[in-house]
Amino acid sequence: MSNKNIHPAQKKLLELLAKNIDDPLTIREIQDILELSSTSLVAHHLSQLEKKGYLKRNPYNSRDYQILKTPEKQITYLNLYGLAYCGPNGSILDGNPIDRMPVSTKLLSFSSAEAFMLKAKGKSMEPKIKDGDFVIVKKASDADNGSIVACVNNGEALIKKIKKEKDKTILISINPEIAPFLAADDFKIEGEIKGLITNKM
Repeated sequence: MSNKNIHPAQKKLLELLAKNIDDPLTIREIQDILELSSTSLVAHHLSQLEKKGYLKRNPYNSRDYQILKTPEKQITYLNLYGLAYCGPNGSILDGNPIDRMPVSTKLLSFSSAEAFMLKAKGKSMEPKIKDGDFVIVKKASDADNGSIVACVNNGEALIKKIKKEKDKTILISINPEIAPFLAADDFKIEGEIKGLITNKM
């Protein structure tokens, strides 16, 4: 990192975080390695790196973070797709976005380059996700068992919870009135749901 707005200690901190991204260090370990005077100083430098857009941290897990090669702006515009149809190649993302939505990058615990949005349709994921809500999705082709994902199944774009059992995947609605069903042969995950903006209109 050669950007002039990065303090020398922050540059070293970024390099240390990048080196240990697969086995993240504790705040105390970072303090010891960088020979900083206190853990609060480490926290200060981490906060500054976030404000400058070089670091993304999961607010619920301090050891879950991403290093960004170029700083993100405070506001990003994400492509918004509808669930009414898929694109010509059977994917949500190869269709035309219905809009571009301004979103604060602080709402994202990952790079905005990996993000897109969906406008929820129907009642299958109520009460968690309601019809018309805006869902923030991180692009991914796989997800852990029990995750809520954006997916394509039988040529239809869906938001579902997935349950993996041996060689099959079950798609589950949060609304108990809608029965689970087996994923079709064309089933594929487009991304994992990471956030929600409720549409109160």
